[in-house]
Amino acid sequence: MKKKQAGSAWKVLKLLFGGFILLCLVAAASLWVVRGALESPLPITQEGLKLQVDKGGSLSRTLRGLQAEGVIQWPRLLLAYAYWEGKTEIHSGEYLVPFGSSARDLVTRLNRGEVTRYRVTLLEGWTFRQALRQIRSGKNIVLSEAGSNVSAVAHALGLKEGEVEGWIFPDTYVYRSGTTDIELLRQAYDRMQKVLGEEWRAKGDDLPYKSPYEALIMASIIEKETGQPSERSEIAGVFVRRLNMGMRLQTDPTVIYGLGDDFDGNLTRTHLRLPTPYNTYVINGLPPTPIALPGRAAIRAALNPKPGKSLYFVGKGDGSHHFSATLMEHNRAVQEYQLKRRADYRSRPTKGNN
Repeated sequence: MKKKQAGSAWKVLKLLFGGFILLCLVAAASLWVVRGALESPLPITQEGLKLQVDKGGSLSRTLRGLQAEGVIQWPRLLLAYAYWEGKTEIHSGEYLVPFGSSARDLVTRLNRGEVTRYRVTLLEGWTFRQALRQIRSGKNIVLSEAGSNVSAVAHALGLKEGEVEGWIFPDTYVYRSGTTDIELLRQAYDRMQKVLGEEWRAKGDDLPYKSPYEALIMASIIEKETGQPSERSEIAGVFVRRLNMGMRLQTDPTVIYGLGDDFDGNLTRTHLRLPTPYNTYVINGLPPTPIALPGRAAIRAALNPKPGKSLYFVGKGDGSHHFSATLMEHNRAVQEYQLKRRADYRSRPTKGNN
């Protein structure tokens, strides 16, 4: 009787041990499958996988779509993993999943919202129309009615149509697919307001500006006058002294801006006598609006001009300028640099209302 009980017990032990071994094998196989599903590289080309997640899209729906495309095999397993890790929330947008990425990498990327980023660069000295064209031609930018033309943009930003010039800060802006043109324009407008406010609070003394907007106008002129960073504050000093003394600015870039599409690249004496609101050879004080997008350095120069006595400057033909304190000295400089390079002899400002 005891031998039978012992034999039965041994059989039970063997069955239990066998079951345990089988369970271990199943667990090991399952672990191998799970690990493979999570960590094995996805079948993605060298160029990567472009993936669009629409607004309101869920991880479950996204994984099922990828299964239908043959990218993943175990959507439920990945969803269970995401629940376990607390990564079920995903962000809408365009993704580029790199070659060699695993399913684990994919879930993490979707959860973090690592969407594809694009860049658009607005250059200092551009006009608003140039900036608008650049933004609207950006890759994957959504074109809107609010960003379709100058009038619409001005209305969207709360500006008068004639005052939109100069209010877009030149910089490189990063955006995601689906961003609208007016969203980028508003970002650039807000940035200009911030920069102008910061520089206005740090302005120097004895300036002729009644408002930050007038400083913005001056900054745009400085931006167009020189490509030499070291000269910005010196040119600002010339213009500020002339305004404080009641002299006209007499600067070519304002004349050219006022000519608009009529300017063919050749500025003539007739142009200098043409009565436009931007002809600073004719009008007193500043033009009515900025003439370009000024960068922070030009704004800072306008608000912190270099002290000195110079009231004139003339292009030397190499991108730099010769500065003069008297009209006689200036006229000699004009003659010298006119002989060297006739096309660039005109001073900015030059003789006239001196």
